[in-house]
Amino acid sequence: MILTDLNFFSETLGMRCTLGVILPQRTLAEAQGKSKPQYRTLFLFHGHSDDQTAWQRWTSIERYVEGLNLAVVMPSVHLSFYTDMVHGGKYWQFISEEVPAIARDVYPLSPARADNFVAGLSMGGYGAFKLALTHPERFAAAASLSGAVDIREVVTAHPEDPLNASWLDGMCNIFGDLSKVPGSQHDLFTLAEKVAKGKVQPKLYQCCGTEDFLYADNLRFRDFVQKLPLDLTYEEGPGEHEWGFWDRMIQKVLAWLPK
Repeated sequence: MILTDLNFFSETLGMRCTLGVILPQRTLAEAQGKSKPQYRTLFLFHGHSDDQTAWQRWTSIERYVEGLNLAVVMPSVHLSFYTDMVHGGKYWQFISEEVPAIARDVYPLSPARADNFVAGLSMGGYGAFKLALTHPERFAAAASLSGAVDIREVVTAHPEDPLNASWLDGMCNIFGDLSKVPGSQHDLFTLAEKVAKGKVQPKLYQCCGTEDFLYADNLRFRDFVQKLPLDLTYEEGPGEHEWGFWDRMIQKVLAWLPK
């Protein structure tokens, strides 16, 4: 495997950004040949407070993708919830348009829908489902690990609690009027219902630890999606909101991805 960082100037964000990238290593014959293979790609998203290095630092993702002929692209979106912030950067445009374009321009990545997948943990699980459900024509599959899949609960949790004041301020900076989030383009329940009525639908994988503080949110989303004509694989088991659980489950995600 080849492990590299791609540092570039983002026109969308107006600053330099870095992608962590894992690539299959070509054989000598492939490297010398005229025909260059295009790789299947997993866009892998980090959680709240992390960055593009998190998956490489806290899991063995490089070892897990060995032999899968799969590239992994890991961007950083800071605390944006993979959203064009009302007060901040346009991270939705960054993640949905600029990152794929830049990565495919530099590396031999296939643009075909059947070869593109997205996954993430916590905030990144929300981002992964949001991207695949907004653009089902681009992604064959999406996976959420302990995802913040019920954004309606995330942005409205106990506003009377003074300990949540800074969290809610951050949510307002991202989404603006929080009362308008339910039913909007940010709401995974709304997006799933819309995709279920369409002709093109990504496969979905969802998992969460039974001791995770987002467990109830994940059950609500699972129960909602299971009533729709969507292909959802759901798994749960003992685990909290921590890297030991995600290190185990990303291996199951990789095994689940369409071949």
